[in-house]
Amino acid sequence: MTRFWLLAVGIAFPALGGAAPPTIDEALLRLYDFNFPVAHQLLDQCIAANPQDPLPYAFRSSAYLFYELDRMRILESEFLIDDQRIAEKKRPMAPDPAVRAQFLKSLEDTETRGEAALKVNPDDRRALFALSVAQGVATDYMALVEKHQFSSLSLAKRSNNYAQRLLKLDPKFYDAYLTAGLSEYMVGSLPFFIRWFVHFDNVAGSKDRGKESLELVAHEGHYFRAFAKILLGIIDLREKRPQDAQKLLVDLAHDYPENPLFRKELAKLNSRLGVASN
Repeated sequence: MTRFWLLAVGIAFPALGGAAPPTIDEALLRLYDFNFPVAHQLLDQCIAANPQDPLPYAFRSSAYLFYELDRMRILESEFLIDDQRIAEKKRPMAPDPAVRAQFLKSLEDTETRGEAALKVNPDDRRALFALSVAQGVATDYMALVEKHQFSSLSLAKRSNNYAQRLLKLDPKFYDAYLTAGLSEYMVGSLPFFIRWFVHFDNVAGSKDRGKESLELVAHEGHYFRAFAKILLGIIDLREKRPQDAQKLLVDLAHDYPENPLFRKELAKLNSRLGVASN
């Protein structure tokens, strides 16, 4: 994800009022730097400026999720490329109950405001996107933090349904392809006997098609450009393409130099490939 935040135009007219509230883009910059306290501060300001907008609440839930995944070391490559470690019920660390409560509250806030917006306008693109994001992070929390992988499929289906509705309305809403692409890749990775019983709207279970959608987000996405690169890097490592993963990590470490995980993972991969780190 390139740096896409905007300067507040209000500074040109200081006599007319204070600085404009921060944008979600600025909050996501801090989130992808893993500066979670500042990300939350900025999202809180976005919410205060427009309390009925569901999208900041959805990204607030993302910030809680990423915090837990980082704290529990779930985002490290050794975990994410090891199916046994993902599937096993034993956890090296327990979920933080306080974070879990805040996470669930942010999901509830998203759903309340998103569904209210859809009652007024069933084609509200922002509401559909917010609900897709919220259900997506709920899927990840249930599968990776709570270790209920099979139960998380129902949440993944809901996230995909919102994304597919959005893409029917606006095929150029590129961030929605992240959910659609991840659903495609995930279903394609399921064992056949499970895939037989799992149906996702407009999802055939093609891993190649899923990767193409993620690559589209990595090039054209707005909010999820960095996240798409993270997912593609994980896929490359799982599919034994370390050089491709290295290129993505170089981009991420450059765009988010304050993120310690990107630097750490790049150093590990460079060592594995016999490349000197800067």
